Amino acid sequence: MIVAIVIFFLSLLGIVGLFGLKHWEEQKQRVVAQDMRVRADERALEFKTWLENSRGEFKKLPPALLRLSRIAIHEAALGAAASARFIERQAHRLADMVSHKHHFERREPRSDFLKQMTDHKNGNGAGLGEKDNI
Repeated sequence: MIVAIVIFFLSLLGIVGLFGLKHWEEQKQRVVAQDMRVRADERALEFKTWLENSRGEFKKLPPALLRLSRIAIHEAALGAAASARFIERQAHRLADMVSHKHHFERREPRSDFLKQMTDHKNGNGAGLGEKDNI
């Protein structure tokens, strides 16, 4: 914001200075830097011609920028998806590595109750809760 204000006031000061120079030249009937002014006028006319010629090209610019931005966004989305897949794979790898079940092997339960339930489920033991009535 401060930079814009400084540039504005410098431009305003430059314009006021040019009007002051023009007024001084008219009073003194002298022209300052005649050769430089002629070259600056030629450059300004060349620039004006270039702007007129490139007006058609400038009209083509917004659709081209729209296409380029669409392609850039698409490529960025594909790159983000690939990065997410890579991070997901690495996260699963890390989780497997730090997990206590990384090399999971089923062991026999230590609890008597769980042993009885497993035997009953497999049909190896007598019914649960049945007492020998002899």
